[in-house]
Amino acid sequence: MRALTFNPDLSPGVVPDPVPTRSQALVKVAAFSLNFGEIAYRSANPDPGDVPGWDAAGVVVQAAADGSGPAAGTRVVTFGWSGAWAELRAVDTAELAVVPEAVGLGTASALPVAGVTALQALRRLGPVAGRRVLITGASGGVGRFAVQLAARAGAEVVASAGSPARAQGRRELGAAEIAIGPENLTGRAYGVLDTVGGRQLAQAFYQLEDDGVVMAIGRAAREPAVIDFELAGTRSARGRIENFNVTTPFGPDLAHLVGLLAAGELDAQVGWRGPWDKASEAADALLARRVTGKAVLDV
Repeated sequence: MRALTFNPDLSPGVVPDPVPTRSQALVKVAAFSLNFGEIAYRSANPDPGDVPGWDAAGVVVQAAADGSGPAAGTRVVTFGWSGAWAELRAVDTAELAVVPEAVGLGTASALPVAGVTALQALRRLGPVAGRRVLITGASGGVGRFAVQLAARAGAEVVASAGSPARAQGRRELGAAEIAIGPENLTGRAYGVLDTVGGRQLAQAFYQLEDDGVVMAIGRAAREPAVIDFELAGTRSARGRIENFNVTTPFGPDLAHLVGLLAAGELDAQVGWRGPWDKASEAADALLARRVTGKAVLDV
């Protein structure tokens, strides 16, 4: 089969077909999405035969041998820590969800890592109805889902973005307030979903209410966070930072998010879409912050 590997130009090459285990379905991939983390923090010395990729959607061509998961012919969205950037993917049935006809497979492919991360991180904050929640990196993949999901949960959402251009459309997603850059964060917040790190994480921590919490999700700034805890103590008596990591299986959370998409209650925010032979172009645009939302590649 053809697949993308981390060769110099990120172009499709030929690799062996995946061999599914008894609990895996074999999926013909229709589209996959790119995530900042899998591009920016890829291995410096990947195995030439390794197929990267976390998020993909397609059609089951071979059901799992153990009887779990959907039948052949079912449209699905899938997650795994490798194997998405290919014509075929073997995926654990606990890591997929059925996609109804009302939802495009390209749109569904934008969901797994970004959508589930936002959902799980918000869940970790606990009840947020009536509470002020700050979303940093609100123009990115995780941030756009987080703004929508937090607003749906009843939070007063503050969306922070790096520029006015990248902040456009956040109010339509549910943000009550917009902040441009870490220096413009004002007011107190019960919770923070931080995907940026660095100065943004430090400034967000200083804005916490007593007993507030920062979910440290990502490090898009690729810079260290330096926090003056004595300064922080003058603003929040008991604020804390929690290192957040998404947990598997993804299946139930993916099914929930697909249901919201189908009901028109969630927007996947696909900001770039094209054929997979343009993967290098999409990756460069993602790293350079020229993509607002998710980048989707059609196979």
